[in-house]
Amino acid sequence: MTGVLPLSVDLIAVPKAVPEVRRMLRTWFGAADVGDLGLCVSELLTNVIDHLGEGTPVTLRISGTRAGRIRVAVSDPAPGVRPVLRSAGADRTSGRGMWLVDALALGWGVEQGPYSKTVWCELRAPAESCLAAGVRP
Repeated sequence: MTGVLPLSVDLIAVPKAVPEVRRMLRTWFGAADVGDLGLCVSELLTNVIDHLGEGTPVTLRISGTRAGRIRVAVSDPAPGVRPVLRSAGADRTSGRGMWLVDALALGWGVEQGPYSKTVWCELRAPAESCLAAGVRP
């Protein structure tokens, strides 16, 4: 079953949620290639787990933009903890998530609220679909 955008999901940030969200995206988008989308969603969710802790409530929103892009937004209740691009040495096994998002996304940023923040990124829409426009292919 292929869904239309926007998609909004409230979830608890725990490690097992990462592959579950990727499976949900593959189901939602049907035959569309969700490679970069899945990777960016995984990295943004993992960032919450790593820096705010397991059990943090988050909202994942995926929507289309007027420019035909896919916008991914992950909101959490910690306005003071912002993602940064940091150096990860060759011997480190973590610390590259936002570098991956930066490399794959057309743009990314943080929207700050008084009681929450939203980390977002925009990607090219899957080529074989009209999902960015909110239309069922």
